[in-house]
Amino acid sequence: MPVVNRIADFADDMKEWRQWMHRHPELMFDCHQTAAFVVDRLKEFGITEIHEGIATSGVIAIIQGQGDGPTIGLRADMDALPVHETTGAPYASTVPGKMHACGHDGHTTMLLGAARYLAETRRFKGRVALIFQPAEEGGGGADVMIKEGVLEQFDISQVYALHNRPNLPAGAFQTRAGAIMAAADEFTFTLSGVGGHGAEPETAKDPVIAAVALVQAIQTISSRNAYFGDDLVISVTQIHAGTTNNVIPEGSWINGTVRTLDKKVQAMVVHRMEQIAAGVGAAYDVNIVLDYKYGYPATHNHAERTDFAIEVAREVAGDAGVILKEHSGMGAEDFSYMLEKLPGCYLYLGQGDGAPWHHPDFDFNDEVAPIGASFFARVVERASPL
Repeated sequence: MPVVNRIADFADDMKEWRQWMHRHPELMFDCHQTAAFVVDRLKEFGITEIHEGIATSGVIAIIQGQGDGPTIGLRADMDALPVHETTGAPYASTVPGKMHACGHDGHTTMLLGAARYLAETRRFKGRVALIFQPAEEGGGGADVMIKEGVLEQFDISQVYALHNRPNLPAGAFQTRAGAIMAAADEFTFTLSGVGGHGAEPETAKDPVIAAVALVQAIQTISSRNAYFGDDLVISVTQIHAGTTNNVIPEGSWINGTVRTLDKKVQAMVVHRMEQIAAGVGAAYDVNIVLDYKYGYPATHNHAERTDFAIEVAREVAGDAGVILKEHSGMGAEDFSYMLEKLPGCYLYLGQGDGAPWHHPDFDFNDEVAPIGASFFARVVERASPL
């Protein structure tokens, strides 16, 4: 059963929905136009329990099945990115500097497709909570929805999400139990010294030389403090200091990202950064302050729910259409907050060859939308069978 027949029947409608959203991208929590479009479609499907304004512009809709049973949560993100589109598609973004460069328009479409089918058939017990979430791209919209109490309010027992993946065979699913993506943190070191003339360095306390030493020392955390089997990435991405060739500046700053899969490794990194800052500061006689900002936690799939999701994916895509992911990726995803609270699974859905995420030439492959919608629908029917 590759694709649910009824969902295949409205594939053209799904393409139309997706391309409308692609033309009207919105950022972060400001997804009001997208949310209104979603609500209009849900009402057309006959869904009457719709909750709006969650996490500013999020939507949760409830479909009641036949008889008592658990509430299955299905999540799609709605927000776009501050990227200027260059695809040249007839449905390209109409908003300069904003585009759906990560395919969230496709994710929302797949959940709408599943919603339409489930509202028509209701061949399941319990309820479905359709979670349309804003602000995945940096705002932590999932965390905000959780803090507003949606998991308890709607008694959600398990959660599932799909994300498109460029350059994975179109229609193939990919996932793994355990960590599938990393925690994403940000660090900034601010160095304060004493400025002076470049011809008289002995009168200064040089924050440039200290910054160079600090960057080199930070790199030893991965090579000398982490166990070789630990997944850890520390990348310095910005160094700023000075304004001219003959003046030693008073200060400098360093910025970058830390990606970890394990909280103990994460804590070790913070501790070592603090120690290194103190040591380098003393060695070069400058003051160094570390500002470490914790971002999204690591995304951990639950083993039992992952096995179940793989079974459903094989039902939809066939054995060859499910590819087990060998290693965790070091990207990040705020669905991790939901998986910290509830059992569930996050999967990739291949969309074939194309530009990578966050690229101005990226475009979601409309041909895979019915496959993703079928997966969502069968998750519900299999998790809560009549």
